[in-house]
Amino acid sequence: MSDAYENETPPLKGWRAAPSNPSLAESHRSMHIPKSGSYFKKFLAFAGPGYLVAVGYMDPGNWATDIEGGSRFGYTLLAVILLSNLMAILLQHLSGKLGIATGRDLAQACRDHYSKPVSIALWLLCELAIAACDLAEVIGSAIALNLLFGIPLLYGVLITAADVLIILLLQNKGFRSLEIFVILLILTIGICFGVDLFLAKPDMGGVLRGYVPQAEIVTNPAMLYIAVGILGATVMPHNLYLHSSIVQTRKFERTELGKRQAIKYMTWDSTIALTFALLINSAILIVSAATFHVNGMTSVAEIGDAYHLLTPIVGTTLGSIMFAVALLASGQNSTLTGTLAGQIVMEGFVNIRLKPWLRRLITRLIAIIPAVIVTAMYGESGIQDLLVFSQVVLSLQLPFAVVPLVKFTCDKTKMGKFVNKRWIAILAWFITAVIIGLNVFLLIQTFSG
Repeated sequence: MSDAYENETPPLKGWRAAPSNPSLAESHRSMHIPKSGSYFKKFLAFAGPGYLVAVGYMDPGNWATDIEGGSRFGYTLLAVILLSNLMAILLQHLSGKLGIATGRDLAQACRDHYSKPVSIALWLLCELAIAACDLAEVIGSAIALNLLFGIPLLYGVLITAADVLIILLLQNKGFRSLEIFVILLILTIGICFGVDLFLAKPDMGGVLRGYVPQAEIVTNPAMLYIAVGILGATVMPHNLYLHSSIVQTRKFERTELGKRQAIKYMTWDSTIALTFALLINSAILIVSAATFHVNGMTSVAEIGDAYHLLTPIVGTTLGSIMFAVALLASGQNSTLTGTLAGQIVMEGFVNIRLKPWLRRLITRLIAIIPAVIVTAMYGESGIQDLLVFSQVVLSLQLPFAVVPLVKFTCDKTKMGKFVNKRWIAILAWFITAVIIGLNVFLLIQTFSG
């Protein structure tokens, strides 16, 4: 038996086959977790995967809903961002726990549990969702390059394809290098919005009140629509596949005690990272509310409009520059993790194993080609429509990732002693029902105009 599974706790009867070859084989169990030393030292060794997951919760797909929510309704929808993030924290905990406890990622678990036709259908749906998510990220990066340097959108889309080279370079230097790069980009986004918050001078009392849910969010149809959009853009299906795989880059002991410790550190890692995502998403909405809503500009919904309007309001070009730099960092960060997720689902669902550069090139092309075609044919107006379409596709895919995840982690025959506690199971199914219900509402509203 390979090193990946030595000292494995006894296999569980709920699975039809032993764990197959791991996804991201070049990084699997490549990072050592010290057996001795302080808890903090062990935590630092495990910290990292949560930040790769967190970037999906602050990608350019979130920006438009946050900007529109802030400009139209001030700070009121901060409560929705908070609740969405709390839901995400639980789902990512379940995803990481599945990977650690069973030795397989969510895609591999689906392949084992479902028939081959169903697995292939789930794979194709997931590839479609990743492509849709990549579209938003590619477009976000292209818009940022256009705003900062005047690069035409078409050329900006083509430039974003270079992130394949960045991934190859960083992963050849070890998975930790990739994690550090992502963390540095998150810090860049945080610093940029820290500057914008300082320039915007928000009403802190209003901000704090915004985190308290208001009945108006549900009773006001326009507000509810934006609120559902925020939630739909927050919980990303590909993140659930990604997290269940990259937690296995750590070489923890595959005993019950070793797995329990790994789950504990994983949960802290993802929770802290997603708290950063909460702060950044909040900052986007707060800046929009403090600059546009306060000044009576209640119809700002597009990223480019927000960039051009910031300078005259805050009185300096620094605010707009920081905004665009953060957008560029966000887009590049998210395309990196989206490419990794594409590799994971391709290997996990259908066990297709290609050379790393070829896998990543295919994943990037799936997103780049539609963006290039639409940009060349329809320009900026087509790009905005494509952004909306990408979020609709993500909404359609979400149940096909969340339901299997909750189902598997609530199944004692699959999880053994790591099965969800009853209160977690009830909460997870409730969150699943809320997410599906709200996304169905969003789809109905979108198609009904």
